[in-house]
Amino acid sequence: MARYEELTIDQGTDVSIDIYLTEKDGSSKDLTGFSVAAKMSTRYGVSDSDKIPFDAYVIVPPEDGIINLSLSNAVTDTLNTRKKYVYDVEISYVDSDSNTLIERVLEGLVTVTPSVT
Repeated sequence: MARYEELTIDQGTDVSIDIYLTEKDGSSKDLTGFSVAAKMSTRYGVSDSDKIPFDAYVIVPPEDGIINLSLSNAVTDTLNTRKKYVYDVEISYVDSDSNTLIERVLEGLVTVTPSVT
């Protein structure tokens, strides 16, 4: 089950969010061989073309269990400050049987604060 977290993004700014993944025992999750995908949208069930992808990657060394999500100021400048966005973050890897296994690790709402400048 994914953890729920509300995010606040300042419109017109560069955004960088580090996510620290841990195992149940508190140790860092080893993300060697994992890939990351993260998107947000104004609602669930929209087509991919209506979703806003985060730039998402595993930070080196992958054994530290850190993921980075980012959005450029050009992207955040287009976000609507009168709407809430939903988002999620998934990690995936290919197992020894060539099956792609996907785990949602984070989800929630995004609020966008307006910019004056």
